[in-house]
Amino acid sequence: MTKETWGQVCNALQKTIGRNNYVTWIEPLRLNGLANGIAHFDVPTNFMRDWVSRNYGEQIRQQLIRLGADVDRVEFTVTAAQPAAVPGPEPKPVPIEKVTRSRAKSPARTEDADLPAAPLDARFTFDSFVVGKPNELAHAAARRVAEGGPVTFNPLFLYGGVGLGKTHLMHAIAHELQARQPELRVLYLSAEQFMYRFIQALRDKQIMDFKELFRSVDVLMVDDVQFIAGKDSTQEEFFHTFNALVDQNKQIIISADRAPGEIKDLEDRIKSRLQCGLVVDLHPTDYELRLGILQQKAEMYRQQYPGLTLSGGVLEFLAHRITTNVRVLEGALTRLFAFASLVGREITLDLAQDCLADILRASERKVTIEEIQRKVAEHYNIRLSDMIGPKRVRTIARPRQVAMYLSKHMTTRSLPEIGRRFGGRDHTTIMHGIRKVEELMGVDSQLREDLDLLRRLLEA
Repeated sequence: MTKETWGQVCNALQKTIGRNNYVTWIEPLRLNGLANGIAHFDVPTNFMRDWVSRNYGEQIRQQLIRLGADVDRVEFTVTAAQPAAVPGPEPKPVPIEKVTRSRAKSPARTEDADLPAAPLDARFTFDSFVVGKPNELAHAAARRVAEGGPVTFNPLFLYGGVGLGKTHLMHAIAHELQARQPELRVLYLSAEQFMYRFIQALRDKQIMDFKELFRSVDVLMVDDVQFIAGKDSTQEEFFHTFNALVDQNKQIIISADRAPGEIKDLEDRIKSRLQCGLVVDLHPTDYELRLGILQQKAEMYRQQYPGLTLSGGVLEFLAHRITTNVRVLEGALTRLFAFASLVGREITLDLAQDCLADILRASERKVTIEEIQRKVAEHYNIRLSDMIGPKRVRTIARPRQVAMYLSKHMTTRSLPEIGRRFGGRDHTTIMHGIRKVEELMGVDSQLREDLDLLRRLLEA
């Protein structure tokens, strides 16, 4: 395999993964030959070896095969940093482990090779984020942070269920900060990557370099922080990193799948630190937001597939039927346009139902009253028998009313049927419980949060 072939692979990869990701992860690779079906590459660090192998190894192999190379697998070997094998800027000769405070003062961004950042998705910008009532506060807070002015709330903590836009907003903030203040050192990575880097530093006896690197950034962004829960040593280091950055008035942005106080096995002192800034919930999507997302996505696909016709009512149908996860919603539309393009047919309601039958079936999962009662009893730490029993003390009556409210809105059961499942209560008792919850929702923010969390748990 020639360097020209590798150059063609690099050009193809740059188009598919974006310039920033290419410069960070592909450009530092050095082709070292092809033998016995194995393509050998040199990489400058252990972290880069593991990251590229896990995230881009198969793409590299497929591109090599496309260009005629007989490749069964690719292997990456750690060597001293060297010039890349294709034209372009040479990777910096200082490896990640040797970053110093003096280096930190020089201009750098997330794509700099000395920051162990996760790659940013070029699609995830503020322009492509569809704003609706469930996410408008999170969007506004993210915008404020991305403006890069004085730190007004630290940290910004975004939480919500799968596919509601947390990662999209995190990437959008990083993109915007890069554009507005390219001299800032913005580090975005997952909690899992933070933990991996910490363990690697312990193993290699380079913990001081780790501390120096993470505490020299201007903006630290950690996605899915719930994954460090229960990892005592990692939590310890995260706590000290957090404090060091706050003391320097550096911005921190964190995301998780639940509020700080609800993350099990997360140390109380970390929960306290995370709650001292602005904590914002991305609520489950409503119909209007799902439809807006589909309309934006469909407009993009109309440009990609100019010959296709989209019948009226299809987007509305999908927005109504696929309710829990925006990723599933977008994936369904992607599949629908791709299928219609391949078979050369108009996108109609019938085509959507045939093409997306499995997704639509999965979205029809029925929540039962028994499931609701069990989840509510667990959440409020009461016995299931008390949920359907006669006790009227407030600590039991209120959870029971919450379960009644959810049963009315998340199942198709009638009020008399719900009453029978709650110990044979009359349907007027069920109506009273539902009305009571609706009244309290307007004044009790904790109750609203409880209902949102329980909905997410039941719909998962």
